[in-house]
Amino acid sequence: MSSPVPPPSAALPFPGDGRVAVVTGASSGIGAATAERLAADGFSVVLAARRIDRLTALAERTGGRAVQLDVTDAASVEALAAGLDRVDVLVNNAGGAFDVNPVAEADLDSWARTYDVNVLGTVRVTKALLPALKASGAGDLVFVGSTAGLVSYEGGASYTAAKHGVHTLAETLRLELVYDPVRVIEIAPGMVRTEEFTRNRTGSQEKADAVYAGVRQPLVAEDVADVIGWAVTRPHHVNVDLLVVRPRAQAAHHKVAREQ
Repeated sequence: MSSPVPPPSAALPFPGDGRVAVVTGASSGIGAATAERLAADGFSVVLAARRIDRLTALAERTGGRAVQLDVTDAASVEALAAGLDRVDVLVNNAGGAFDVNPVAEADLDSWARTYDVNVLGTVRVTKALLPALKASGAGDLVFVGSTAGLVSYEGGASYTAAKHGVHTLAETLRLELVYDPVRVIEIAPGMVRTEEFTRNRTGSQEKADAVYAGVRQPLVAEDVADVIGWAVTRPHHVNVDLLVVRPRAQAAHHKVAREQ
């Protein structure tokens, strides 16, 4: 059994002073917005993603550090971990959806890619950085999940199956780490309009735009980043197990108010 949780006096100052936060999938969308929010809160931010050109520009704006990372590549994840002396916060944001096929027409390559990025990639990074999170004395392990990890819907099985996996991973780790000084936080956004997510999933900008047609004020990446920033700056004895955040226009996954 792991050592007991250190007393509150052993925790680091909040919100972000002196703390190092690693954000995966930081080159765009929620990841980029989260990196900017945490930097504004005083964290030293490590921005990790595949597109180093985007990361470099964001790092220059935020004073962060850009690291090229492919969460589906074990060597890439190991190199990230080896280059970090300290980790206080890990935001597992890297993920994505790549098709809208019904199960009867499943593209198994797309299923494998979706699972590898969302689930196995998250496990790889978490496993590699968990020792540092424990050593910090007040670690935060954040999973950017989705309402798709809590409900199912037609045409979304590859993504919903993967995000259900992320939800289960967070729940399991919370049980396994209860004696360690690491919080496990899951943020589950509903409808969020970002520059790439729905376009990658549907295959065209026109189809992506149709998803949000008539919806007054869907969430944007900064809304989710605001929630993540709030969760990791609570006193460390406070654990936000699961926070579902949707636009007001979305009462449930299948119930969305659209203006005519």
